[in-house]
Amino acid sequence: MDLQLLGLSFITVFLAEIGDKSQIAAIALGGSSKHPRAVFLGSTVALILASFLGVIAGGGVAQFLPEKLLKSLAAIGFATMALRLLWTPTMEED
Repeated sequence: MDLQLLGLSFITVFLAEIGDKSQIAAIALGGSSKHPRAVFLGSTVALILASFLGVIAGGGVAQFLPEKLLKSLAAIGFATMALRLLWTPTMEED
């Protein structure tokens, strides 16, 4: 097992998940539930399953497209999302 890749994957997913919608949903469910362990288990299994599906899909796509093209497409996608977030007009209240 590549421990460096394991650590990089953990740090990337951990930082990406801090403060996202799923964490806010887990906070809301955990705070309003009498069984926070069930909320923890459910949200943990959901994250594991979503990550598993992403890895499977990525592995499948990587068999058909070269790595450089995949990285370029990912970079373009993230840059596009960033630009849209920066330049999308917000509705201001009067």
